[in-house]
Amino acid sequence: MNKISPDKIIALGKAVIETEQIALTELIERIDDKFVIACDLLLQCEGRIVVIGMGKSGHIGNKIAATLASTGTPAFFVHPGEASHGDLGMITNKDVVMLLSNSGETDEIVALLPVIKRLNTPMIALTGKTNSTLAKIATVNIDISVSKEACPLGLAPTSSTTATLAMGDAISIALLEARGFSKDDFALSHPGGVLGRRLLLHVGDIMHADDEIPKVSESASLSDALIEMTQKGLGVTTIVDDDNGILGIFTDGDLRRTLDSKVDINTCLVKDVMTKNGKNIKANSLAASALSLMERYSINALVVVDGQGKLIGILNMHDLLRARVV
Repeated sequence: MNKISPDKIIALGKAVIETEQIALTELIERIDDKFVIACDLLLQCEGRIVVIGMGKSGHIGNKIAATLASTGTPAFFVHPGEASHGDLGMITNKDVVMLLSNSGETDEIVALLPVIKRLNTPMIALTGKTNSTLAKIATVNIDISVSKEACPLGLAPTSSTTATLAMGDAISIALLEARGFSKDDFALSHPGGVLGRRLLLHVGDIMHADDEIPKVSESASLSDALIEMTQKGLGVTTIVDDDNGILGIFTDGDLRRTLDSKVDINTCLVKDVMTKNGKNIKANSLAASALSLMERYSINALVVVDGQGKLIGILNMHDLLRARVV
């Protein structure tokens, strides 16, 4: 094994990035009428998008299928070897097949073409050879050819797989825009991650409601308010009128400031030391919006109100932490 200097390693790494950058720049000119035809075929598809690729193109195909599926275009990947042994049964004439092959002559893929054509299933090819078998048979071929691979031997698929992946992303995002795919739609297919929680979880899902809400009347003493805060364990209590309308809020921070002023907690009324016009939020607001509000105003709790401004819940930072919104 030859020893290589750090400078040489850095130079090689930069050369790879530069070569692949050139390949992506060249790809921009291929976003043309054929790209539009391919997108139209995918938009009109009544079934699913079936992505097929062999070897490194197969790995890229898996990623393209996953991106399509998560951005509003139902898709799945089929390995061409498995397709020849029964998985072709997954494909119908309502689907669209996307075939990836840099050479356009991959044996396992070329062998499938007559069967797919007999099904009358539209085929979109992503190839690096516009005169290849696959390019000629496909309904539409998108040119993903590159000037050279980033591999110094010119053998390992590098620039070509990057170009294929980028074209797959371009198709996916074009379809996303065409379908009017929204953040809410995205969240529905990503419910398990942080992103899904931020886009799907609402304040009403995690707030404290009913008997869990700390609240006292405006005639309550500071001592009564402290008892309520202690019993409910949220470090805050609300002050409400007879109709459950919000008059104010009293927090741990208010307590510290009050004690500094040396008032008598038994005779002082909580309404005299509460925070008026505190921040509130609706139950149907996103939990992420509650977090943003708390961070903006450096507060740890929010009163939750209905459309008439009546108290229906309370939310604090610990609730957001438990829900893993933070």
